[in-house]
Amino acid sequence: MRSRSFTCLALFVASVNLFPPTTQAKALAIFIANNDPVATGGIQGYVVDAVGQPAGGVQVRLQGTVRRLTTDERGFFQFKNVPEGAYTLEVSGVGVQVLTQPVNVRRAEISTLNLTVQEAMQQLATVNIVAAKGLHDRETLPDVGQSAIYAGKKTEVINLDALDANLVTNNSRQVFSKTPGVMVWENDGSGMQVGVSVRGLSPNRSWEFNVRQNGVDVSSDPFGYPEAYYNPPMEAVERIELVRGGASLQYGPQFGGLLNYVLKPAASKPFSLETQQTGGSYGLFSTYNRVSGTVGRLQYNGYIHYRRADGWRDNSRYGIFNGYAALSYAVTNKLKLGLEVSRLYNESQQPGGLTDAQFAQNARQSSRARNWFSTPWTVPTLTAEYAFTDKTRLTATLHGLVGERNSIGFTQAITTPDALTATGQPRQIDRDTYQNWGSELRLLTRYQLLGQEHTLATGLKYFNGHTQRQQQGRGDTGTDFNLNLQTDRFPRDLSLGVVNVAAFAENLFRLSPRWTVTPGLRLESLSNNISGRLSLNANGSENGVSQQSTRRFLLAGIGTEFKFNQTIAVYGNASQAYRPVLFSDLTPAAVTDFVVDPNLRDARGYTLDAGIRGRVQNYLNFDVSYFFVNYNDRIGTLTLLNEAGRPYQFRTNIGQSVSQGVEAYVELDPVAALAGGVRGRAAYGHVSLFGSVGYTDARYRSLRVATATNGQAVETNLRDRFVENAPNFIGRFGLNYSLKSFTLTALMNCVGRAYSDANNTETPTANAQTGVIPAYRVFDLSASLTVAKRYTLRTGINNLTDERYFTRRAGGYPGPGILPADGRTGYVSVGLRL
Repeated sequence: MRSRSFTCLALFVASVNLFPPTTQAKALAIFIANNDPVATGGIQGYVVDAVGQPAGGVQVRLQGTVRRLTTDERGFFQFKNVPEGAYTLEVSGVGVQVLTQPVNVRRAEISTLNLTVQEAMQQLATVNIVAAKGLHDRETLPDVGQSAIYAGKKTEVINLDALDANLVTNNSRQVFSKTPGVMVWENDGSGMQVGVSVRGLSPNRSWEFNVRQNGVDVSSDPFGYPEAYYNPPMEAVERIELVRGGASLQYGPQFGGLLNYVLKPAASKPFSLETQQTGGSYGLFSTYNRVSGTVGRLQYNGYIHYRRADGWRDNSRYGIFNGYAALSYAVTNKLKLGLEVSRLYNESQQPGGLTDAQFAQNARQSSRARNWFSTPWTVPTLTAEYAFTDKTRLTATLHGLVGERNSIGFTQAITTPDALTATGQPRQIDRDTYQNWGSELRLLTRYQLLGQEHTLATGLKYFNGHTQRQQQGRGDTGTDFNLNLQTDRFPRDLSLGVVNVAAFAENLFRLSPRWTVTPGLRLESLSNNISGRLSLNANGSENGVSQQSTRRFLLAGIGTEFKFNQTIAVYGNASQAYRPVLFSDLTPAAVTDFVVDPNLRDARGYTLDAGIRGRVQNYLNFDVSYFFVNYNDRIGTLTLLNEAGRPYQFRTNIGQSVSQGVEAYVELDPVAALAGGVRGRAAYGHVSLFGSVGYTDARYRSLRVATATNGQAVETNLRDRFVENAPNFIGRFGLNYSLKSFTLTALMNCVGRAYSDANNTETPTANAQTGVIPAYRVFDLSASLTVAKRYTLRTGINNLTDERYFTRRAGGYPGPGILPADGRTGYVSVGLRL
């Protein structure tokens, strides 16, 4: 009977979408009342802050169960179909103190509560924020989250709803403006692919991070090809969680840490609508539309997003579609099941690179009119959550990924023109197809020992990834996007596979109410293989390859944190990390003169963090830390001589780099400071000044370089050279102003010079692939206005002074050559929430 009612409910939810929102809400409420499967009651209420304002966006949870909701803009919440009994209601959120309230649920009755939360001096919770309350667009993760331990680690939470930034085009320098030391590659004005890094690591599609969405891997292959071609539209993201190097024990292969996009949760009422429509420079049009709600034990959530533009540079138009759908159902108070699917489809024209002379002449020009790129992406996920007790919780995910990387274009050096003759020149087609699946099981439990509560987090992970890589295909001579081959085969066709099994455990020991120590271990078992053909001979025969590698190893780490008081804490951690041998490391660049070292090792090393963070009353927020990253066994290629004196390429481990420096974030509310720490709602508004600074000294301690000249092998070492793409200074400074529902943010982004190669080449080469990346300074201005808590107007100007700069010299596609960043652009966006 219950199954039949659930089926009817699902069909009913689908059918009522034909009616207006208010009619839908009433119809759903009547349906629930008439189809309650068991004799139950309910709990509802309002949450307000200390001055009586609605506390929207905080989490309300029934302790010991999987039932939790997020308050709406009125601070309202409502639980339905709750079995009779005594419960404890818990209210939590970033920036508020945890509040608990006992409540009894009686048959066919609704218990109504009015709850008041106090602002926390110390961040205690894991989820949403009380919006527009001050310095809450940048917080830290709690000591213990839903399924992980964060005590002693350097963590940041970027709350996007409270951030004045250009979310429409995923402007990373604005999104990460208060996250010190984040390097951004700004060569993709469409915002389709986010390229960020920290601590002297490569920003290439964020591949030094473990990139996740709602805790699930979304990169191509975290072990063989970790480039993140997919990221959600920032309008759909509630918060971004960033955990630096100490994340390796819980999240596996990376030196940069965890980068997790957490999407907005389902609304707590039966129906909610959010829509945002945007227009801007160079033909920009964007539409984002989300519906969500909670119907008894069922929650649904979904959005559709489409964006297109002609682009700032010539030949850079694009179109992108994002879709997302999620359903979750609390089968009982103890068990919750969920299903979610993310879908991306895009096509973007790639304008190619420029030489230094071309960039100086006109950075908007393009000599590549036939290059296109597309990355269709689908990520399905099944989730289960089981609450044994309020102190012990089990979460499980079963996730997949079906994706593609498709490029077509003229890929020769930028000094070679793409001649559009009557016959035309064939374009090259490269295709990757990714088919991955995996599962992750996490158990978190709190227990008492020697008068203190401790926490154990354990987990198991399985990953199976397969990549089919087809390259150097002969395409057509046209100008549109298509993947039509002129021949029946790709010259290079490789099958690449990875299997990973890992187990981890971390335990937070409370040595006192203020001092925690968290040791941990991670056991990795990793194997990868490559087979297929590297090339075709003139007679049609194949040059094949077949390699396989399996290894097991243990990672260890420890973290500690001491709280001087409720507002200030010191923290530190040391953690081993690794970077697996990638598919590109196993793939020879040529057939007869290339050898892969049979003893090729994964890159191994460790990270260290030590810092102090906290808040002084209500007017100063800060986090200042020192870091050290030791990156051993870096992989590269040497030119050696064989026994016959002929040169050949040898892929092996060639060196070590060390990055160290300081990351500092400070934000001051001068109005509250002058008022003695009392943050009032003065008629003249609220002001905060912030600075986010990262200083990085990233150098090679050793980097072998071997060349062959005139039959002689010559080996040198690039010791003490700077690591490429690692500016020593990244600073972002800004001002936030708010008056009631109006906000204004001015941001200055300053980045120091860097090198594009390990040789630290000063004079640019003719093909512009190596040389200095000059320092630059960019200004942005953003503003928003909310009317009647439902209507939102946003506007902004990016690169206010129309600076000409670039952050990347590409050695290949989507270059090669200099890839300019966008000049001045603007946008206007109107939104509605119901």
